[in-house]
Amino acid sequence: MTGEEKVTYWVKISDDDLKIAKTMLENRYHLYTGFMCHQVIEKIFKASYEKLKSEIPPYTHDLPRLAQLADFYNLFSDEQKLFLNTINPLNIEARYPDYQERIAKSLTDDICKQIFEQTKLLQQWIKEKIL
Repeated sequence: MTGEEKVTYWVKISDDDLKIAKTMLENRYHLYTGFMCHQVIEKIFKASYEKLKSEIPPYTHDLPRLAQLADFYNLFSDEQKLFLNTINPLNIEARYPDYQERIAKSLTDDICKQIFEQTKLLQQWIKEKIL
């Protein structure tokens, strides 16, 4: 697989995850909406990493760290950085029972809609930079 094919792969699965996040949102599966939004951003970051570094992205789910490793974290606005910190725990911590209940309680319809909209915007912003 060429470098461009790998970038295309990461972008495609990020797009697929966005569709799944939308379905989860529409069906009020709040925890899974948050989880899938995290996945959208993680995968578009990995596409960006692949494009900028011509290397396999690191095996991490830590969004701010991944953005730093790809050398584009400093391009983010304060709002984008805050958003990353908001959705970062929705991947790993949401899998553990102690955290899952706490996170699920914090994810209302309105919050999930905001997370979804911010996810779409950030994904599009990254795509414009790499495609």
